[in-house]
Amino acid sequence: MDKREAIGSWLSGPRATAEQAGVAFGYRGEDLGLPEEGPGSIARPGRRLGALVADWAMSVLIASQLITQSYDQTTSNWALLVFFVMGALTVGTVGFTPGKRLFGVRVVAQDTGRVNPWRGLLRTALLCLAVPALIWDRDGRGLHDRLARTVEVRI
Repeated sequence: MDKREAIGSWLSGPRATAEQAGVAFGYRGEDLGLPEEGPGSIARPGRRLGALVADWAMSVLIASQLITQSYDQTTSNWALLVFFVMGALTVGTVGFTPGKRLFGVRVVAQDTGRVNPWRGLLRTALLCLAVPALIWDRDGRGLHDRLARTVEVRI
């Protein structure tokens, strides 16, 4: 192998090197049996982040206007409680929060397709801890989704 081949393989990155070695990565959600694109495919990070921001903004608005009557230091604690209750109730029953619905995202159970209330409660509790949501796998699922055995898909 001459220098140009060595530099070329290094510049083309790990995917090209893995493909040359015969390893196929596939698309996100392929191992879960989900389609590559369209409804039912893994929701992209932008949609999921937008839904999270919308849900958090709604929680802060509810906490500041209905509970504390102003925005002060305790509002963020109340907002987290509102966020938790809203997420646990809506994900565990209909499969999406208002923000997820707005951004076209739905939470489904990995095995049955429908999230039961206990899975919704576990998933939301782990999401409120924040750290599990920041650890992702190859499919883009957070640790909170893996532990609750759920997947966020496009509607």
